Amino acid sequence: MKNIIVGLLTLGIIGLMGLTFMGGGAFQGGEAGKVIEDFGDTMSAGNTVAIEEKDDREKEDEKLKALRDKAGNAGAFHVSNEYKSKCASCHGANGSGMQNGKPMMGPKIFGQSAEEIHTALVEFKSGRRENVVMKGLLMPMSDEDLKRFADEIGEFPARAEAAKK
Repeated sequence: MKNIIVGLLTLGIIGLMGLTFMGGGAFQGGEAGKVIEDFGDTMSAGNTVAIEEKDDREKEDEKLKALRDKAGNAGAFHVSNEYKSKCASCHGANGSGMQNGKPMMGPKIFGQSAEEIHTALVEFKSGRRENVVMKGLLMPMSDEDLKRFADEIGEFPARAEAAKK
């Protein structure tokens, strides 16, 4: 009984293979591949969409604008390279704690006084405040470095006001 079932299935499979061969073969990119090429020819002229070509200068300007938008308002006022390399990735280029309208990992530090910032930095360095990233960044710094960062961050509101004018 098993042999009969296997024989019938084998004949059925061979029959399907023959039918496929008579229909032009299986899709291997040959005749059936022309279907994709012909697809573009069958579209009516009313359904086509005109694509405006932009010159290289316009494309370059769009890319620059996208980069400026992505960078946020980093150019709003000048910050030191130390701040950019150590603080801006978490607190933002201007200390707002936001980038492209989304909150960043670090909190807003813009608007805090230099004394508040210095106190917080000392507490992070000593371990009284828990933050592994802050502690790792602050460990090799001296108290003078912490004071310099605090003074710079404390000046952010004044710098932003001066940049507006």
